[in-house]
Amino acid sequence: MTDKVSGNGNGQAAARTEAAGERRFDVVVVGGGAAGLSAALTLGRARRSVLVIDAGEPRNAPADGIHNYLGREGATPAELLATGREEVARYGGETAEGRAVSAARLDGGGFRVGLDDGSAVRAERLLLATGLVDGLPEVRGLAGRWGREVLHCPYCHGWEVSGQAIGVLGTGPLAVHQALMWRQWSQDVTLFVHTAPEPDDEQYERLAARGIAVVEGEVAAVEVTDDRLTGMTLAGGRVIPCQALVVSTRLDARTDLLADLGLTTVEQEIGGVPIGTRVEADPTGATAVPGVWVAGNVASPVEILIGGATAGVRAAAAINADLTEQETLAAVAARRASAGAAPTA
Repeated sequence: MTDKVSGNGNGQAAARTEAAGERRFDVVVVGGGAAGLSAALTLGRARRSVLVIDAGEPRNAPADGIHNYLGREGATPAELLATGREEVARYGGETAEGRAVSAARLDGGGFRVGLDDGSAVRAERLLLATGLVDGLPEVRGLAGRWGREVLHCPYCHGWEVSGQAIGVLGTGPLAVHQALMWRQWSQDVTLFVHTAPEPDDEQYERLAARGIAVVEGEVAAVEVTDDRLTGMTLAGGRVIPCQALVVSTRLDARTDLLADLGLTTVEQEIGGVPIGTRVEADPTGATAVPGVWVAGNVASPVEILIGGATAGVRAAAAINADLTEQETLAAVAARRASAGAAPTA
């Protein structure tokens, strides 16, 4: 039995409280980034009870601003998320600070999600918007500049380093492509071959035609002066000046809860080159596990921020439609049962 509350006085659905004292929501969203909050906002506006579990570890936390997000250009990541939480709350959605550490399907339907403080909540549907983890190249001092002068996405950071001396750290077969791409933002681009395959004759020609310097040998460390990146130190000790460094990170989906739910990751590739992992899902974010959706970088590692927000809205709409179908079938069954019941004396 449950103590069911029909609403919160503002037209939104309210969570139910189970006999065990665990609250039950229509949807629990794990991950409080752009994808998770956009989904929660959409669900709240659909009058669904929704809880966002947020571990407070946004991937873009080191960045000084978000870009290519229409209407929010240049806002800090913290500002975007704070505004998002306020908007979700406006429509009855809730946020719980903490980490989801377990998830299990319930015999009676729905899911039970355990948090790191020992509490648990229940949900009719789950949306995982847990994002990904960037695996950085192992170069001394590089991690400390991540999100500052050490960058990965030209569309996220290219404008901010326009005209500067940009280094591209080669770590795989896509290094030449990266160098040619970043040439759009600066005439001073250097490809550090590092651990990437040496360019072939055609690639050398393309790089030379665009005025891109090529430095062979491995990079040992980044040089920092007055808290600014100033160059790259090669293994032999030579220092090549640069003001920004482009890296390819390994983009691995956060695996929190995946094993509990029977989900696994698959390789994400670009041009046949593995770059990370993702959870497989259909265009709405529905996974192979009934009742579980994914949105954002956990499903699409190369998606930029505004794309993750869009994916959250799309998944929320699909979840609402799925719940509506379930509720309609239950209502039809109840109506039939009522119509077929024998009258009482």
